[in-house]
Amino acid sequence: MKTKIKSITRNILLIIVAVLLIWIIFHNVMTIYEQKKYQALGKLVEVDGNNMHVYTKGDGRNTILLLNGLGTAAPVMDFEPLINEMAKYNKIVVVEPFGYGWSDLTNKERTVENIVEEVRTALKKSNIEGPYILMPHSVSGIYSMYYANKYPDEIKAIIGIDFTLPKALEYFAESAPTLPKYMSFAAPTGIVRFALTITSDEFLPIANEGSYSNENLKMTKIISAWKGYNRNVVDEGNEINNNIEKTKDMSFPAHLPVMIFTADKNEGNKEGRSNKTFYQSQLRNVAINKLVILEGHHYLHWTRYKKISDYVNEFTDTFVKD
Repeated sequence: MKTKIKSITRNILLIIVAVLLIWIIFHNVMTIYEQKKYQALGKLVEVDGNNMHVYTKGDGRNTILLLNGLGTAAPVMDFEPLINEMAKYNKIVVVEPFGYGWSDLTNKERTVENIVEEVRTALKKSNIEGPYILMPHSVSGIYSMYYANKYPDEIKAIIGIDFTLPKALEYFAESAPTLPKYMSFAAPTGIVRFALTITSDEFLPIANEGSYSNENLKMTKIISAWKGYNRNVVDEGNEINNNIEKTKDMSFPAHLPVMIFTADKNEGNKEGRSNKTFYQSQLRNVAINKLVILEGHHYLHWTRYKKISDYVNEFTDTFVKD
């Protein structure tokens, strides 16, 4: 009887392993097929021996560089409604970092120094001249702070979308989030693709119907299957604390115009500290500044892209002259 149970258990395990191997092979074959079928929307440029995707739209007086948050698998797709609105009066650029969208993966550490230098190289190789208006979302606020302090002549202004700033952890007495290393296997093993077949809505923007086209949502799912939680994303998440340590003593240059969009959140901690009070403290010494509180969630550009675009045009009119 025991021998029979062992035999059945062994056969079940072999079947499970076989199914997993078949799925991994299927996933990798599909990825190769999809990447050939769905070519990059923008231009691929070589950075440190790998391809980086640079997408542009519009031809206005400002060159606005959109920078994505951690784990946004398809930045160009994610920003599309905002891109379309702002490109009516500005030149909009999205540089997809390594590990995101149509960009390759890299073996270089996800330090703030490397990420900023890679973006600068991609811009130069794409012949996109500054000075730029940086428009970071979420964790890219750390990179923007470093960029503005390290290369002030290249930056015209910063416009943040609910972005992370280096002093936030100290202000809220919080610790930096981390991602378990095993998550880096989610993309290459096809786990994300499998998850997409079950709960695809978890990977899509929470937006009003019609904000994102069916083609956009299709591509978002496809790219998420390629890039969702790959090793570069996991490494970037685990580098947040180190990147904050390197930039926590930095602040916005006083002469640099800064506008910040944040979500309408009434709750504060026991000391009455909230996103609003934090951002106000960061803007205190900035000559030209504006804090805009909008109804929505962390990804404000999913639903408030028209409002954001209007505010951007009004704000830039205060310091950009024809």
